[in-house]
Amino acid sequence: MGYWYEEAVFYHIYPLGLTGAPRENHNEAGNGFEKLKLWIPHMKKMGFTALYIGPLFESSTHGYDTKDYRTVDIRLGKNEDFKEFVTLCHEAGIHVVVDGVFNHTGREFFAFKDIQINRENSRYKDWYKGINFWGNTHYNDGFGYEAWRNCFELVNLNLWNREVKDYLFDVIRFWIDEFNIDGIRLDCADCLDFDFMKEMRFITTQKKEDFWLMGEVIHGDYSRWANADMLHSVTNYELHKGLYSGHNDYNYFEIAHTVRRLSDDNGGICKGRKLYSFTDNHDVERLISKLTRKEDYYPVQMLLYTLPGIPSIYYGSEWGIEGRKANGDDGPLRPEIDITKQEDNLYSNYIAKLGRIHKENPELSYGRYKELVLKNRQYAFGRFLDNSMVLTAVNNDDIEAEVVVNIGFQKAKAKDLFTDKEIVVGTDGKISLVLPPHRGCIVRAERE
Repeated sequence: MGYWYEEAVFYHIYPLGLTGAPRENHNEAGNGFEKLKLWIPHMKKMGFTALYIGPLFESSTHGYDTKDYRTVDIRLGKNEDFKEFVTLCHEAGIHVVVDGVFNHTGREFFAFKDIQINRENSRYKDWYKGINFWGNTHYNDGFGYEAWRNCFELVNLNLWNREVKDYLFDVIRFWIDEFNIDGIRLDCADCLDFDFMKEMRFITTQKKEDFWLMGEVIHGDYSRWANADMLHSVTNYELHKGLYSGHNDYNYFEIAHTVRRLSDDNGGICKGRKLYSFTDNHDVERLISKLTRKEDYYPVQMLLYTLPGIPSIYYGSEWGIEGRKANGDDGPLRPEIDITKQEDNLYSNYIAKLGRIHKENPELSYGRYKELVLKNRQYAFGRFLDNSMVLTAVNNDDIEAEVVVNIGFQKAKAKDLFTDKEIVVGTDGKISLVLPPHRGCIVRAERE
């Protein structure tokens, strides 16, 4: 019915962490892609149809201080290793999206090193923002420059410079031609020049009609970035926050308000756009660590998979692993995991089931959202498509709750998608559901 990303369920991998790569790049070859290949069967079993992996560009430390855009990080392997990995993912039915770190480079990038050597005579002095030869930084280069959030290991590129733009567009063409990637997640998209992203959209669409662009945007009106001229999608941090805090506070109104504000047919600022939904990632603490009641993992993930948006699971969270920042250090959020030692548990089995439900029910990708029941501790909504709908009902209470939902179908057959049991639909179009504490159900109904 649409492009692959309209129906995708994403898996998110931070490869330097997952593979246990050294924190600093000493130019020693690693075997990260050999380890990553072992994860492909797991991704397929979990029902993930797309992978967001990154950062991958050769870097000095954490991956976002790029020193070579045309080489994968040596700590993970060589270019040909990543090319083989992408091919294997494609053979398994998994699309591959990589990190595009285009707001800044590291200090070891060739253009910055040339400025260090040639100063005012460097042909690259206009490649960066704020270069001035009367200032300085704590690195004592003898010149100043603009850095991302004053982290001076990350030097802000000047995306108004035609030469810089052409260089980066050639980099993107290289990654599409060399590795056959399917999309780019733009790091710091909320810092990037809009004209730069518009031109990128045109160029990538010319290369691949179904090439997907997703931007990292924290705050603001997401439709400024996600629209027909620029990016297909952005990170839905607004929903991310509501999903865990709405459960911690027994407040489904927070979640429902967010969905209305973003996705409602009548006035939603991003209506018609599928935002990238997540419960945790490489920058924020793990879902299970943020929840006051661990059992709320189940309704949170059920909402992630059934609300409007493109769901994503961050590696390890399918097993419910913990992860908190330690004094500002993101390391605990990006652990090494040996897939050969991981065993399925209740959480991973649940995620796999949600993956199957999402794949088998196009309503969850294309269906119109309609709020049906909203209380502090109970919430139900439908995703309607033609003569069918998928109903999600969740209970955030500490006790069992009955939820009566009018699905609007006078004559219908319905079944619980977790148990395959038939659900009775009254002649008035109502369904009565008894929900255990901190659980939910997903029901599919079709007009007769």
